[in-house]
Amino acid sequence: MQNTTEESILILDFGSQYTQLITRKVRELGVYSEIKPFNIPLQEIKNMAPSGIILSGGPESVYAESAPHPDSAIFDLGIPVLGICYGLQLTAHYHGGKIEDAARREYGLAEFIVDDSGDLFKNVPTRSNVWMSHGDALTQTPDGFEAIGHTANSPFAAIANRSKQIFCVQFHPEVTHSVAGKQILGNFVHDVCTCNGSWTPTSVVEKTLADISQRVGSAKAICALSGGVDSAVAAAMAYRAIGDQLTCIYVDNGLMRKNETKQVSQTFTQHFGDNFVAVDASQQFLENLAGVTNPEEKRKIIGRTFIEVFEAEAEKIVDVDYLIQGTLYPDVIESVSAHGPSATIKTHHNVGGLPDVMNLKLIEPLRELFKDEVRRVGKELDMADAILGRHPFPGPGLAVRVLGEITRDRLDLLRDVDAIFMDSLHEYGEYENIWQAFAVLLPVKSVGVMGDFRTYDNVVALRAVTSLDGMTADWARIPNDLLALISNRIINEVRGVNRVVYDISSKPPSTIEWE
Repeated sequence: MQNTTEESILILDFGSQYTQLITRKVRELGVYSEIKPFNIPLQEIKNMAPSGIILSGGPESVYAESAPHPDSAIFDLGIPVLGICYGLQLTAHYHGGKIEDAARREYGLAEFIVDDSGDLFKNVPTRSNVWMSHGDALTQTPDGFEAIGHTANSPFAAIANRSKQIFCVQFHPEVTHSVAGKQILGNFVHDVCTCNGSWTPTSVVEKTLADISQRVGSAKAICALSGGVDSAVAAAMAYRAIGDQLTCIYVDNGLMRKNETKQVSQTFTQHFGDNFVAVDASQQFLENLAGVTNPEEKRKIIGRTFIEVFEAEAEKIVDVDYLIQGTLYPDVIESVSAHGPSATIKTHHNVGGLPDVMNLKLIEPLRELFKDEVRRVGKELDMADAILGRHPFPGPGLAVRVLGEITRDRLDLLRDVDAIFMDSLHEYGEYENIWQAFAVLLPVKSVGVMGDFRTYDNVVALRAVTSLDGMTADWARIPNDLLALISNRIINEVRGVNRVVYDISSKPPSTIEWE
């Protein structure tokens, strides 16, 4: 996805765990933003012509041999710059300031005191809590800069060079713990960079439709349609752009939830008619996954098998050149470190799991959007709430929820458990309060007692989280009575399960899925 307006904010990634949050916050302010590596060529920045540049935080010291350093000329482009945490230290270092190992490191909440309430801190409380995460500190401001804020441990927690429109803060305004963070970012984006804030996720629809139509031309495309929100919105966009030139292919990989293939086929046959094809490739997937327990290997096998199936189906259709996927921004961020020195979390089957050589050319119309933004695009396309309201479901399906070896018996057991969990959440009105919920079959067994008999059966974990975009998440506070009811139903109705546990981990440090 490309920016559809003339204003944008470029975020240079130096490895902070919060870089993606900066992107989200800027977009919430109505300005398109995107992340690029810290060492992006200067000419590419000039070609992008951003309205402002934000330098992210990062784990390194500016003096470390491995420290990421951008082209210093970014400060001479006449484009406003906001340095955050490492971004402050880097800016100061490039301009002659002094950075030292702090006598007292700051991690967590700190009280920030505004010394100059203009520009960056307009309408910001004189005192407010901010989120700190740094070991080094600025001990001497560079020439041309002045201190505009401090904390008890950081006398230069915010600095500015107004003549060059460079502002820096030692804390992280992008995290919710910094109570005035959104106001500070808004001041930079709207006032310093003079962005009008007219961008919305739905503003990309018209441009994206034109791009798909122009790229595909008179050829044909197939869309990988899983039935989830992402692929459904991608399919709807493509269908509106190229009509009957699109064939939507649903692959039953044997890793779907209970009755899902039947439900997906009924729903999308109504939408796409003869342009919807369901393929039963479950045997092929399960054979390829036999004996595999490593989650990364599972994802790669599934990615390769998907492409094999799609290409085989494409051969049955004349002039198919393109494969359309519902890849999202978080998929890309978590799969590869292309934007900078951030760590790879896991490979998504539709990103890092794809083979190096494919016969089909990829089109990913949602690649730069977050999940909530995709739902807004879906509403713009008049898609049904029943589709847009579905919980996220991973591309590898139950393969990453059956921990350990994948067999039909273990999949069927998990399907029954998951169905009870979902049915109960719907029945008691909790489903819509939750971002994502699912069950996991663990590769362990435990001792139990049923009807005075000793059992040694499977353990399943229930996972439910609340989130906005999937980049961060907290565990859902499902009422205890409902959890007890669900546990009781699972143990009584699913033969082979004698223990149910509930996952109360947040993301980070955990991921939402277990694999």
